[in-house]
Amino acid sequence: MCTHNPMCPAADSPDHEAAIVVAAYPEQGWSLLCNGVLLFEDTGELLPDGQVIAPHRPVAALV
Repeated sequence: MCTHNPMCPAADSPDHEAAIVVAAYPEQGWSLLCNGVLLFEDTGELLPDGQVIAPHRPVAALV
């Protein structure tokens, strides 16, 4: 799906979130990356194969 040079990381690679945003709908809370990943505002993801990745926001350390 990616036509950038150099190619963006594939949807199944560990760094797939580094792909370029091709459509952004911040009012709806999601963006489409060029590798087909839907990235949600809460950091959840939907991969092109239908796999769901739960939100993974960093948690502040308790002091």
